Amino acid sequence: MYKHFLKPLADFLIGLIGTIVLLPLFIILGIIIFIDDPGPIFFKQKRVGKKKRLFTIYKLRTMKRKTPDVPTHLLEHPEQYITRVGRVLRKLSLDELPNLFSLVTFRLSLIGPRPALWNQDDLIAERDKYGANDVRPGITGWAQINGRDEIEITEKAKLDGEYVKRMGFLFDCKCFFGTIKAVFKHEGVVEGGTGQLHKEEAEKQAESEMEESVLEFSGDMDAKSEISSVDESVEDSVEKAAIENYESHDASDEIKLDEEVTDEKSFNNRGE
Repeated sequence: MYKHFLKPLADFLIGLIGTIVLLPLFIILGIIIFIDDPGPIFFKQKRVGKKKRLFTIYKLRTMKRKTPDVPTHLLEHPEQYITRVGRVLRKLSLDELPNLFSLVTFRLSLIGPRPALWNQDDLIAERDKYGANDVRPGITGWAQINGRDEIEITEKAKLDGEYVKRMGFLFDCKCFFGTIKAVFKHEGVVEGGTGQLHKEEAEKQAESEMEESVLEFSGDMDAKSEISSVDESVEDSVEKAAIENYESHDASDEIKLDEEVTDEKSFNNRGE
């Protein structure tokens, strides 16, 4: 009853009421987007719906007009394509507001697996294993409040499959309120998309290993420098001792010479 009647009805009412109530906000955001980067206000894209049927999804545009039509995590340096206003919209998930239109047309559900891109074959294949392509996709879902951009494709598909098994009114409420919490805390949002956090961790680890290598090399150089300093110190000590010894011998010879001269004078005096 819930899955086939109450859930679609709730989606329709939320979409209709939300669109009417938020219409002034749509207008304000549209003006700001156009001023920041002149062009279309909305961004449309082919996504995979229920039973893998394609449909068009609408979002507020957060990226520059010439951005390639590929998943964000496949872009090289994706942050260069995001507009200034787009950063804020993404952070607060305001770019998803036009999805309310798709609730009214029953293309989307409020809660469900996020619709995959038409060319995101890896995610589509993984979801097939868990039956996640057989339900209506959602604006937010179980995977979105358990990592979102931080988790890999395989893990995301497993979470989508878990949602399919546990789908129900109470679980949808849990996902809904969990989404509100995640939005306010900005949890799971990583520019670069799926698995980006793991890439950053790998880069940090590589940097750490490089620093350790540099420190080890520096330590070796310091040790060599200390040994060299010790050698120089020993050489200086030996040289100083030799000089002192030489000076001591000179002084002793001078004393002996003086004594001989004195003895000779004394002998001469006696002779006279």
